[in-house]
Amino acid sequence: MDETSNLAIADKLLLTRFSSFFTQFIDLSILLAFFSLQAFFILAKIDPTYHFLSASSFLLLAIAKRYIFSSPSSALYLVDFSCLKPPNFCRVPFSTYIEHAQMLDFLDKESVDFMAKVLTHSGQGEQTYLPPCIHIIPPKSSHREAINEVHMALFPVFEDLLSKTKISPTEIDVLIVNCSGFCPAPSLSSIIVNKYSMRDDVKSFNISGMGCSASALAIDMAHNILKTHKNSNAVILSTEILSTGWYPGKQQTMLVLNCIFRMGAAAILVTNKKEAKKTAKYKLLHTLRTQRAFDDKGYYSAFREEDSDGFTGVTLRRDLLQVAGETLRSNITILGTKILPYTEMILYAISITKKKYFDKSSEIYVPNFKRAVQHFCLPASGKPVIREIGKGLKLGERDMEPAMMTLHRFGNQSSSSLWYELGYMEAKDRVKKGDKVWQLGMGSGPKCNSLVWECLRPICGEAQNGVWADCIDSYPVVLGRVDK
Repeated sequence: MDETSNLAIADKLLLTRFSSFFTQFIDLSILLAFFSLQAFFILAKIDPTYHFLSASSFLLLAIAKRYIFSSPSSALYLVDFSCLKPPNFCRVPFSTYIEHAQMLDFLDKESVDFMAKVLTHSGQGEQTYLPPCIHIIPPKSSHREAINEVHMALFPVFEDLLSKTKISPTEIDVLIVNCSGFCPAPSLSSIIVNKYSMRDDVKSFNISGMGCSASALAIDMAHNILKTHKNSNAVILSTEILSTGWYPGKQQTMLVLNCIFRMGAAAILVTNKKEAKKTAKYKLLHTLRTQRAFDDKGYYSAFREEDSDGFTGVTLRRDLLQVAGETLRSNITILGTKILPYTEMILYAISITKKKYFDKSSEIYVPNFKRAVQHFCLPASGKPVIREIGKGLKLGERDMEPAMMTLHRFGNQSSSSLWYELGYMEAKDRVKKGDKVWQLGMGSGPKCNSLVWECLRPICGEAQNGVWADCIDSYPVVLGRVDK
């Protein structure tokens, strides 16, 4: 992002903060006026009737402000979520992956060596998963195999969510399924509706082509839909189907995704029912969606296209990290106006003013988001991406740990990775009542979606029940060793 754009966003941030401060100043002035009037009545020994009239007027003003001038309540609660643990026969250790790659006729030694290098530097461990059709030599990418993978990924995780939350498919009012690269007819949401005999008036939606940010986007979408549908439940199913996404060529910029994407899925139940406040895990505080598709450099940084031999794959260009930084910067700058304390905003404003009017070579202050948020779910796209985002947000190793360990244990599972990270923190008993959790999804386009949740109750026992149950005691790991 150029300096002009950055300063424009900063000006917008300061204007928003000033507007918020002015609103609070008006509220405080009204309150002071009321107490001053009451004090005057007492000192002047005026008839008590006037006390009652002034108090009634103040009460009516407060009610008017709450119900007339304010927007209607739109609370969204996260009841629970489930993550897929694929069967063990889908595991793909590095040695197996490279051995299979060497047996593929279209890959030369240079391509295999490149894939081995990507694997060893990706941050993945030896227990990630690929669907059965990718284990076949050569891998199959047929429509039938993709549908089989849909059944294998979405049915178990959806059923686990139903079991956890004790609701039936007929109690679901909104269904949103996101998968970036596979969009069959009938749609993925129709497959779920058919399999579980859901109601004829269920509002079903299918999101495709939105990349790794899709599950965060789907939460925002559910939030907006439920604003006009009271007392409703919404389920989001998030996955990436790898069967049709396998690249059968040897162009290195397209081979990267074959190495880092792995099998995974998540199911999330959210609701706007008031009674859910007592039992739900989290309440949604903020959502924010930004994108840079208007910028050609960003638009083409991760692009699905054909190579010179006519094979389709996703090209990852060299400036991808720079584009990710620019996309993230605009998102967190705007989000900061909603969640950061005033002290951080003042330091930020001073640095902007200094750079704009006094010393153009000075650095803009990076606000400390850890003063507003206790836990971070970062994009698990790879070690370099996690490190770069962590550096930009001034995060420590413990803050980046959920993303790093999810990448190590399960690989990059596209949009569902955010929920494996939240599951990791719950399994470690780190999320306490009142804590804030920031889920940050970044995808092709490029786009950036933020969700900020507040924990509503103590969360215990997840180490025994969740997707991390069989391995949480072995984490975190460092360079392949258990971190004691």
